Amino acid sequence: MKTVLAWIVAVAVAVAVLAGGASAIAQPTAPPIVVKGTVPAPLFTYQEIMVPMRDGVRLQTVIMAPTNATGPLLILLRRTPYGVPDKAYTEVPHGLASLYADGYIFVIQNIRGRFKSEGEFSLSEDSKVEPGKGTIETRDAYDTVDWLVKNVAGNNGRVGIYGVSYDGMTAGVTLLGPHPALKAVSEQASPVDQWMNDDDHRFGALRLSYDFEYAVYEEADKNANTHFAFDKWDTYEWYLAAGPLSTLNDAYTHGKIRYWNETIEHPDYDDFWKNQAWVHALHASTVPNLNVAGFWDQEDPWGPWQIFRHAAENDPKHTNLMVAGPWFHGGWRAGVSTLGAMPLGQDTSLAFRENIEAPFFAYWLHDKGQKPAWAATMFQTGSNTWKTYAAWPPAAAKPTSLYLHANGTLSFTAPGPGEAGAHRAYVSDPANPVPYRARPISPTYPGGDWRYWESADQRFVDHRPDVLTYVSAPLTEDLTVSGPVAAELFASTSGSDSDFVVKLIDVTPEAGQKAPWSADDGPLPGMFARSANGYELPIAMEVRRGRYLASYEHPQALTPNKPVKWDVPLRDRDHVFKAGHRIMVQIQSSWFPLIDRNPQTFTPSIYAAKAGDFVTATQKVYAAPDMASRIVLPVVPPGG
Repeated sequence: MKTVLAWIVAVAVAVAVLAGGASAIAQPTAPPIVVKGTVPAPLFTYQEIMVPMRDGVRLQTVIMAPTNATGPLLILLRRTPYGVPDKAYTEVPHGLASLYADGYIFVIQNIRGRFKSEGEFSLSEDSKVEPGKGTIETRDAYDTVDWLVKNVAGNNGRVGIYGVSYDGMTAGVTLLGPHPALKAVSEQASPVDQWMNDDDHRFGALRLSYDFEYAVYEEADKNANTHFAFDKWDTYEWYLAAGPLSTLNDAYTHGKIRYWNETIEHPDYDDFWKNQAWVHALHASTVPNLNVAGFWDQEDPWGPWQIFRHAAENDPKHTNLMVAGPWFHGGWRAGVSTLGAMPLGQDTSLAFRENIEAPFFAYWLHDKGQKPAWAATMFQTGSNTWKTYAAWPPAAAKPTSLYLHANGTLSFTAPGPGEAGAHRAYVSDPANPVPYRARPISPTYPGGDWRYWESADQRFVDHRPDVLTYVSAPLTEDLTVSGPVAAELFASTSGSDSDFVVKLIDVTPEAGQKAPWSADDGPLPGMFARSANGYELPIAMEVRRGRYLASYEHPQALTPNKPVKWDVPLRDRDHVFKAGHRIMVQIQSSWFPLIDRNPQTFTPSIYAAKAGDFVTATQKVYAAPDMASRIVLPVVPPGG
């Protein structure tokens, strides 16, 4: 929920406007307006006001109106836990230039309990739904919009709201009870269910490093964004040395971080988590909404798709839209023209802001332009082109099975009679877990490599004995995949609990890119590793935890050495595997410290596991006619 803090921090110092993260994104800004070549002319007026809510709590709110306004303007609202600007923008923020050109009054508000805003802040209570009333953020947004249209000078009575990540959530929940003056919403990377996916878990598997560090970040200090102070350089080493999760409270946070305490107290999908899954209260497109997702979003990749699908249950006016692209968390607010080592041929972020976001708000708030004729717009990687779709997933996409074979290959041919009982095995050791990105691993925030790890070259785990790799022959023609991707594994463990991680990877040709250095001089330091040649680009990655295969609410032990089916959703994708590329699948049982270590011994709660519960286990992945492990790809035929 936080990487765009790159952005948010920038916002706090008057350089950006949407929020959601904690690592600064360097952004060029538009040149200031200069009067007589010396003194910058003010672009905005600035007011800081404590806006009252229905329960008497007042929220710190900054209002910036353009000084060159010639008539009533629309209001664009962003509601955040990360802080508001302490002065007016002196330059047009890079991520706002397209919106600024259309003319808006920008309003940024700290949600209750953060910085100068009154009330109590709680990560868990903030998205809790009251039947028929939405969340506290639904109600606070309603009251804020009501106050703004009645009290802000020079507004025309129309309001839009938007935001990334946490700010995306505060925008998204307005759909549960919108004010009549709210005419357009753009939730961007909004989380919707923190146990099922997005920031804190993946189908019940704890996103350890993120959950722990973000809980400290938000709840350690009302008036600050706090970074946990690691005493080891490599956080992989720090989390491993910490041992079982119970030690984190005992040795470091001492019960003072409420959200971390609640996470440990609620390991399963109980009412604590279900009541926060606000998307289940959404069943219609109540306000025109532009949902935005990053295919390589390392924080909240799941929520926007769920909002899109829930709003589609009742959308007779076709106002529920979906956009996705080759972006890390909030990358559409920065500049993204490469994916891993691959050039994309354009600044996809700028294209989104100029050609999709600004026209969306212009139509619904300014009555300018045309209503979008599409339901979904995607930047399709591989072909590196923008695609529009009348429906998502596209009707032409057909589920197609890509099978794993015990000889380490992938093919569209199912295992035959000669492969009865075929499988591959490895030993998973919790004392030596597979790192989720190359070590040393920096803290989640600030900065570091957190934003980019989902598109990082996966060769760093090649040839580990606890990672299985399956590779196809080079493709003879392009393979277009558009829609939901899934894995279906048949696997067993010698333990009584286990995790399986599945990665779908696009492998570029070994000599596909000409070396950009002279044969005599060779590459500069570091340049060789940045080549796209042989690059293993992750297209989809996910984890499933064995204890939750049968029930999310009531975990069950696995039967040792008994093969069972593992369904692993790999989310929506729009990608072309190009001719000459190979498809790869990697399978492993740890992903550390992104995902907490499974002890591989069933315990009522992994969070209460003792050191002695962590044991090695032999994992088997089957590729037999009656247990055919496969990836299900939504393949669009040529011309489809």
